[in-house]
Amino acid sequence: MYEVYVRSFADGGGDGEGDLRGVRSRLAYLRDLGVDALWLTPFYPSPLADGGYDVADHTGVDPRFGTLDDFDALVADAHAHGLRVIIDIVPNHTSDRHRWFREALAAPIGDPARERYVFRPGRRNPDGRMEGPPNDWPSMFGGSAWERLPDGQWYLHLYAREQPDLNWRDPGVRRAFEDVLRFWLDRGVDGFRIDVAAGLFKDPAFADVGADARTALHGRIYSRPEVHGVYRDWRRILESYDGDRMAVGEVWTDSPDELARFLRPDELHQAFQFDLQLAPWSAPAFRDVIQAAVAAVEPTGAAPTWVLSSHDMPRHVTRYERPPGVPGIGTARARAALLMLLALPGSAYLYQGEELGLPEVEDLPDEVRQDPISRRTGGKRPGRDGCRVPIPWSGAKEPYGFAPDGTRPWLPMPPDWASLTVEAQDGDPASMLSFYRSALALRRELAPSLPEEIEWPDDPSDASVVFRRGRLTCALNCSDNPVRLPPGEVVLASAACYGDLLPGNTSAWLVTDAPS
Repeated sequence: MYEVYVRSFADGGGDGEGDLRGVRSRLAYLRDLGVDALWLTPFYPSPLADGGYDVADHTGVDPRFGTLDDFDALVADAHAHGLRVIIDIVPNHTSDRHRWFREALAAPIGDPARERYVFRPGRRNPDGRMEGPPNDWPSMFGGSAWERLPDGQWYLHLYAREQPDLNWRDPGVRRAFEDVLRFWLDRGVDGFRIDVAAGLFKDPAFADVGADARTALHGRIYSRPEVHGVYRDWRRILESYDGDRMAVGEVWTDSPDELARFLRPDELHQAFQFDLQLAPWSAPAFRDVIQAAVAAVEPTGAAPTWVLSSHDMPRHVTRYERPPGVPGIGTARARAALLMLLALPGSAYLYQGEELGLPEVEDLPDEVRQDPISRRTGGKRPGRDGCRVPIPWSGAKEPYGFAPDGTRPWLPMPPDWASLTVEAQDGDPASMLSFYRSALALRRELAPSLPEEIEWPDDPSDASVVFRRGRLTCALNCSDNPVRLPPGEVVLASAACYGDLLPGNTSAWLVTDAPS
C-alpha cells in the first residue's frame, strides 16, 4: 500500500497544491514502482485546519482538489493500471464548518441538533459558580479538549478546536456514516482507512483522567466496547459489495488483546501497528516489535501491517540519523530497514517520498507552518509539516516539477533537493528509487512461495536481526561493524557485501535455492 498525501503529491491545477488530477497523472509511476494499491488522504471539502481531516462534507471533493468526476476518472484509471484505491474516512469528528455543527450552534441547549456532537455543561464550584471545562481531558494537539460557547456550554474536540467530536450514541450519526460508506463504494473504491478508529465512543460519565492521562484515555476515550458494533455493521456493508473490499483502522491500543478485538473475523480486516515506526535503530527493539506485532494478530487470522513513515510521523531517514553521527547514515539505514519491512509477512505501507529517500524538512519557517500542533503548542512541538513537503519530480529548483515552473508550492521545498527528484534517480541503479523498485519486484516474485510463519535463530544477536520465512532469510545489521551472513545466496542487499560479511547498517535477502 502506498500512502498518497494528496495535497503534496502532484499539482494538476497549477495552484501550488496537489490534487486528484495530479495523482491521476502519476499512476504509471506508482504502477512501475511496484505497489499494489494507493491510500488517498482526505480530499473532501474542508477548511484545512488539520490538513483535510476536518471534513465539512464527507461525500464531496474540495474544489482545490478537483471534482467528483476527477475522482471517478482517478479510480477508473487506477483500476486500469492494476491498482486498488482506498480512501480515508474520518468518523470521529467533523469540521466546525460542517452543516451539522452550524445547525448545532444555531440551536438552543437541549435541541436535538446538538445531539450529533458532544456538548456538556461546565464544571461548577460548590457554590454553583462556573469553574471550567467539564473534565480534564486533553486535546491530542495540546491544551484542553473542550471549547466554551457563548451560551455557557462546552463542546468536545480531541484534536483541533475546529474539529468537534461527533456523538456516536446518536443513531442518526451512525446511519449517516453507513450512507457515506455506500456512497464511495458505489463509486468503486476498494476500501477505507479509518481515522481515529478506536475513539468514536467516550466514557458516558465523562470522568477525569488524572495525571496519567495517556493510560487513562484508553477506556475513557479510546477502545470502548461500544465501537465494535459499528465495525461489525461496516463489515457487513463491505461484504455486500462485489470483489474484495477492505477496512484498515488507525487503532492505538495498549495491549495485543485489545488490538485483536478490532480484528475479529466480522470486524476490521487490518489495523495499523505503529511500533515499528516508533522503534529506535536497534536490533533488540526491532525484534521485540516484530514478535509482538505478529503475536497480536495471530489469533485473529488477520495480516500484520508494517510502516516506517507516514503523514503523522517524522520521516525515518531523519529519525535514523539521531543522534547525529556519520553523514548519510540515515539513508543507509533506511535502505536497510526497507528489506526488513518487505521480508515480513502481511502488508507493507509505504509513505510517498520514502522511495526517494526524502528527509524530514526540519527548518520550515514558523510563518509557513500550518499544522495545528505547532499553533496550539506555541511552536514547542513543531508539528507534522516537515513530512508533508511536496514531492520533487524533476528540475533543479523549486517546485521541482511538483507544480508548473514559477508556482510556489503550499509548503516550501528545500534548495538542495535536485539530486532527490524522480528524474535524477530514474535509471540510476544506485539510487534509492531503483532500490525500491528492485525490492518490490523481488518481493512480488518471492512472496507466493513463502509461508506466513517467521523462524528466529535460537541465539538472537544484539547486533543484528535475522529471521527466515521458508527459503528466504532476511539479515539486518544494526551495528557499525560487519557481521557474518547466515547461510544462503544473497539475492538483494542494501549495500555491497564483502564475501560472507554483512557490513554495518546494511541488510540482505538470502535464498537457499535462488531462482535461475
